[in-house]
Amino acid sequence: MSIIQALKERRAIRSYEDQPVEEAKIQKLLEAATYAPNDRMREPWNFYVIKGEAKKRYEVLAEGYLQNRFPTKPHLVESSLKAVTSTPVIIVVTADLVPGDPHASEDNVFATCCAIHSMWLAAKELGLGFVWRTRGVGLVHDDGMHQFIGAPENQKVVGTICIGYPKAGQEATEKKRTPYTEKTVWL
Repeated sequence: MSIIQALKERRAIRSYEDQPVEEAKIQKLLEAATYAPNDRMREPWNFYVIKGEAKKRYEVLAEGYLQNRFPTKPHLVESSLKAVTSTPVIIVVTADLVPGDPHASEDNVFATCCAIHSMWLAAKELGLGFVWRTRGVGLVHDDGMHQFIGAPENQKVVGTICIGYPKAGQEATEKKRTPYTEKTVWL
């Protein structure tokens, strides 16, 4: 498959089979991330793989977060938790922050986003479903996540990645995209 075709077919997959993901495939995703472009070869990304017993602790953290955030919406808490409990592997990705240099820190976040996208494309090739969560059950903006993974203060959580084998019916469907011609200015 061509790179352009892979980009066109990339989709967020949120429903997974009850099947573990092989460690070798997880390692391939992590390796793919390390080839992302990054300023001055700082390689600012860090990966926290959550599975097994750690995933059960993460589920408890996510439930507490959701109940605090949506105390009057138990159906939303329940459906969000289902997304977490049915995900075989979760990877939290952080970017290194550079003290005293907000521009370098921002560059590091951009590079880490590229690393996540590289993982997403590799997941498709490996037959895995993938979704990059930046809100809600991703706990990206919650201090509890930072403490849970044990990241140092100079790391910013950029995304929580959910990975597994897609449930049947999760095939890529064409989504309407705004043509680049409507978003491009030629100078």
